[in-house]
Amino acid sequence: MNYIIGAFKPPCDISITFSDARTRKQVSVKKDNGKTTMVPVFQSLETISGEVSIAPVPGKRIEHTGVKIELLGQIELYFDRGNFYDFTSLVRELDIPGEIYERKTFPFEFSTVEMPYESYNGTNVRLRYILKVTIGRNYVGNIVEYRDFCVRNYSPVPTINNSIKMEVGIEDCLHIEFEYSKSKYHLNDVIIGKIYFLLVRIKIKNMELEIRRRESTGSGSNTYVETETLAKFELMDGAPVRGESIPVRLFLTPYELTPTYRNINNKFSVKYYLNLVLVDEEDRRYFKQQEITMYRLQESPPAS
Repeated sequence: MNYIIGAFKPPCDISITFSDARTRKQVSVKKDNGKTTMVPVFQSLETISGEVSIAPVPGKRIEHTGVKIELLGQIELYFDRGNFYDFTSLVRELDIPGEIYERKTFPFEFSTVEMPYESYNGTNVRLRYILKVTIGRNYVGNIVEYRDFCVRNYSPVPTINNSIKMEVGIEDCLHIEFEYSKSKYHLNDVIIGKIYFLLVRIKIKNMELEIRRRESTGSGSNTYVETETLAKFELMDGAPVRGESIPVRLFLTPYELTPTYRNINNKFSVKYYLNLVLVDEEDRRYFKQQEITMYRLQESPPAS
C-alpha cells in the first residue's frame, strides 16, 4: 500500500473494490517492483463503480479534511520518470471533513468514462489507469491508496485491407518478389504470403521473417526510438533456385503484441514491421522492411 505519513505505521487500512470484480475479465500487469498482479479490464465509455472501505486501526481515530477518489489516466516517459502527464482526470468527493472511528464504506461511480487510449507498458513509456483514494489531513501527510485497472479498446474488421506486394533486388545478382495477403492484422491473426525468386546469382544460406516493434517517445531532440524483434520465423534453409516460390504462414497468437498506436497524446507511438532477412554463405544480410497495422478485434463469446 502507498501511504505518505512519514515513518509511522498507517492509522488505517484502505481497500478499493470494483462492483463487478468477480465476473469481469482480469489480465496480469507488471508492477514497479517487477512483480505481476491481476487487474480488471475495461473499455472506453464503460461505467466504473465500486466501494472504498476505510478501517482505522483499533483504538485509533482519523481526523480528516475530506475523502476523495480520483480516476486518472496517466502517461509516464522513463527519461522523465516520476512526472505523470494526466490525460484523464475525474474526481468524486466521498466524505466531508470529520472523524472516522470505525470501518466506513463509501460507494463510488464514474459513469461512461471516456478512456481513448489503451493501457501500455513499453520500453521507455507507460500508460496506465488508476483509482486514487486520498484522505486529506491537516498536520500530517495525506493518506493515499492506489488501485490499477487495465483498458483495452476494440476495433471492427477493416473495410479496406489491401495486400502488400514488394520487390527486393541487387542488380544482376538477386531479384525477389514477396506478397502478403493483407496489410492489417488483428492480434490473433495469421500472416499468409508467398516469396518468389526471379533471379538468384548469389548463394543464399537461409531466409527468415521477423516481426519488429518500434516504439518512439518524446519529440524533437528528446525523441527516443527503441526497436525490438518480437519473433523470428525461418522460411527457408538452403539455396533457392530461380522460379521457386516459398509459402509464408506465421501465427501471431504466441507473441505479445499490442495494437498500432499512432501519436498517443503527442507523447509516443508504437508501430509494427515485417522484416524479411536473407543471409548468404558469407554471412552478409539483405533485408526488406514493411510496416503493418495491428488492431484488437473483439473476442467472440465462448459457444454455449
